[in-house]
Amino acid sequence: MRTKAARRGVAVRRIAAGTRRFMVARRGAAFALAALLAMGVAACGTSTVATGSYKGESAAVAQRIASFQTDLTGGEERKLCEKDLARVVQTRLRAAGGDCVQALKKQLGAIDDYELSVKSIAVRGATASARVSSTFAGKQRASTMTLVKEGGAWRIAAVR
Repeated sequence: MRTKAARRGVAVRRIAAGTRRFMVARRGAAFALAALLAMGVAACGTSTVATGSYKGESAAVAQRIASFQTDLTGGEERKLCEKDLARVVQTRLRAAGGDCVQALKKQLGAIDDYELSVKSIAVRGATASARVSSTFAGKQRASTMTLVKEGGAWRIAAVR
């Protein structure tokens, strides 16, 4: 049988561990948001994503990326959250202490004119990856967008 002090020590350690997990979750959510917004910043602009050269599921993935760019350019935070971003991203944003729409509203104000182009798309079952190239401030950056199929539609889950 544990003493009262020993039980209190266990409780304090559990609270501390929970706080660490919460802080890690917040950092993870902030990182996820930063990565998506970095891609989003690079995805904005007057150009559009070309979807005509893709067929089948690859065309659907290209269309989701095009919709993401359009919604981002138009400041459509609600559409981004409801249609473009995967549940896992939305969950991470909520874990950071808010909701998806509010988090995006805070970040989208700084977006100006940027360009995104899809280089290739690979579909494997319910996941897809798209190699994209973005131009920001005259500098080109290559990234990979990971998409997942949720409820019959492709959603953006990560950007690396």
